[in-house]
Amino acid sequence: MLKETTTLEFGEKNLVDASLSETAHKMAGSEILKIASDIRGMVAAGAEICNLTVGDFDSRYFPIPSGFADRIRQAVSDGQTNYPPSDGVLALREAVAAYVARSWGVAYPVESVLIASGARPILYGAYRCVTNPGDRVVYPVPSWNNNHYSVICNTESVVVKTRPEDGFMPTLEQLAPHLSDARMLCLNSPLNPTGTVIDEAHLRDITGAVVEENRRRTKTGKPALFLLHDQIYASLVFGASRHYMPVELVPEAAPWVISVDGVSKGFAATGLRVGWLLAAPELTHRMKALIGHVGAWAPKPEQVALAAFLNADDEVRTFQKEMAERVRQRLSALYTGFKSMHRDGYPVDCIAPQGAIYLSLQLNLVGRSAAGRSLTDNDAIRKLLLDEAGLAVVPFQAFGYEGDTGWFRLSVGAVSMEEIESSFPRIRKLLDTVE
Repeated sequence: MLKETTTLEFGEKNLVDASLSETAHKMAGSEILKIASDIRGMVAAGAEICNLTVGDFDSRYFPIPSGFADRIRQAVSDGQTNYPPSDGVLALREAVAAYVARSWGVAYPVESVLIASGARPILYGAYRCVTNPGDRVVYPVPSWNNNHYSVICNTESVVVKTRPEDGFMPTLEQLAPHLSDARMLCLNSPLNPTGTVIDEAHLRDITGAVVEENRRRTKTGKPALFLLHDQIYASLVFGASRHYMPVELVPEAAPWVISVDGVSKGFAATGLRVGWLLAAPELTHRMKALIGHVGAWAPKPEQVALAAFLNADDEVRTFQKEMAERVRQRLSALYTGFKSMHRDGYPVDCIAPQGAIYLSLQLNLVGRSAAGRSLTDNDAIRKLLLDEAGLAVVPFQAFGYEGDTGWFRLSVGAVSMEEIESSFPRIRKLLDTVE
């Protein structure tokens, strides 16, 4: 016999909201997801949209490695479906350490490696394990999510605005004035949202400065400065660009560097949720407790499968090479198209892509008009492109880069070459109306 259903009422919304914590009120959702809601409505209505907003992959164009998928199915079939250890399946931790040694020539002990459900819990965990409320965290902008982690953890953000001429990468000259009072410095390369890669010399200088700062702190007993290094796009670099790890360039920085990586981007496996931490064993031990308490483990079948896949080095390298080429082709098509428009006198420019899945595009339209619209800020430009040219992009403000600078992130993981190429006639037609 079915029970009668009771429809629940939650009363006055404002009463519930007013009763939540200060942190809950400070938190904001993803700006990119807000933009995505506009796009979904247009697509549902039949509009032709070249969606360059999402930092994700369409599996039609970027499937996960077949060898990884096969091994996941086998792990499930073998019954590998119970809780994993809090720090990750030992075989995967060993495989990650071996993969890092092969790729960058640095040998981490297995005690330094922790597995989690993607890179995000580790990035958040670094804030939790290193900082106390009120501590200063230095990070350059544009960058991804540091502003949100800082709010959640009640740290003080020290924001360093980078320059287009530096590929939006920070220099030691910009960072140095802020290091003496900081508890953590955050870097990401290849960089989301810009698609640029930090220069070897700059990374060496910055990492060396962290070492020198901690030598001074050792004498005074002041807590150390940590470098949080997000390298989730490490395998996606193009041309002459190369990805470096801080400890590869400055090995003595090892106690203070927290490196984060995973399968989300390099293996197009954003939904499979496997990331890893590389850090001093003492920090990894503390992170293990945090990950265990919040249940941010990576699923065990994925861990078992990834351990076997990472050890199949030829499969890994073949996949990474082929995937990087497909990403490069799309970014190159965007870059070539916009540079051609720039040469033809259109108010656009862009930075040559070096890594990740992003292109930095500048539209010099603020204060002008197009298609009968006044373009007063970046969001007006974004809406114009979406409504009139079917091009969906994300303003740099979504990554903490304040001001209506005309800079936008374009992401190529969920579009075909045909969608990119067919968008340029629409963009040119729209920009022909600029006054």
